Amino acid sequence: MPNRRALVAGLAFGFAAAATPFGAFAQDSAQAKLPVVASFSILGDFARQIGGDRISVTTLVGPDGDAHVYSPTPGDAKAMAAAKLVLVNGLHFEGWLPRLVKSSGTKATLAEATKGITPLEADDDHDDKDKGGHAHAHGHDDPHAWQSIANAKVYVANTRDALSAADPAGKASYEANATAYLAELDRLEGEVKAAIARIPAERRKAITTHDAFGYFVKAYGIAFVAPQGVSTEAEASARDVARIIRQVKAQKIPAVFLENVTNPRLVEQIARESGAKVGGRLYSDALSVATGPAGTYIRMMKHNISEIEKALTAGPA
Repeated sequence: MPNRRALVAGLAFGFAAAATPFGAFAQDSAQAKLPVVASFSILGDFARQIGGDRISVTTLVGPDGDAHVYSPTPGDAKAMAAAKLVLVNGLHFEGWLPRLVKSSGTKATLAEATKGITPLEADDDHDDKDKGGHAHAHGHDDPHAWQSIANAKVYVANTRDALSAADPAGKASYEANATAYLAELDRLEGEVKAAIARIPAERRKAITTHDAFGYFVKAYGIAFVAPQGVSTEAEASARDVARIIRQVKAQKIPAVFLENVTNPRLVEQIARESGAKVGGRLYSDALSVATGPAGTYIRMMKHNISEIEKALTAGPA
């Protein structure tokens, strides 16, 4: 009898376990992750750093992708529809986003990572044309606020707050992760400023393809000049290119840099006709693949400042 009762009890427990969340623990644990969509790779990294194992992140514009000219896919609409939280840059960076939100029918909360940041006004001293040949003005805000590490801290705080609002049970975890990550950003800023200090003041100037580094310029004192405006949708005019070539020669600008999201031909032309050297590749609007030199925001900034320091301190212009 005791053995029979034990057998019956064991069977009953097994059936109950199979019918309860405990019996389906692995499946429910995976489903319990907060579904988050990030508009582009840098925001995706911030979300993962703060969200950790509590969230599942889908990044729309992936590594080396250009969010200025991105075309959403049906898969993006599906991810948006399933999301509880969508993290966006704002400042008109994702011009395609309103259409995607509408088409997806998402009920997710949209959180702007740049909330609270004072935007820089985009440089309008360009004669750019868009892909259709129409004049393109730049009298709006510069969206590339993450290029200042002080601003990146605002991104992190806004990401933390958005995750906490979407998943109150995870608030303590998000706050702890954000605190640790903000300390890493403090150390990173110290490294960037130390590298800038090692560059002779008269050599702190360079050329990039488009105006992605305005916040970096303001924060750290490197002067970047670009033939394009803040968006890669615009094509630089021959007048702008000629003006920059003259400027490189007159100011003895040491280097021109490629960007991971733009065509290298324009920079190569400027280097060839001005005599400046090509200083390497900078990551401006997107991270590299995870195994590349800029697989996270922190690695991106370390890579960029290393390339900048190396190019601007090595030899005569």
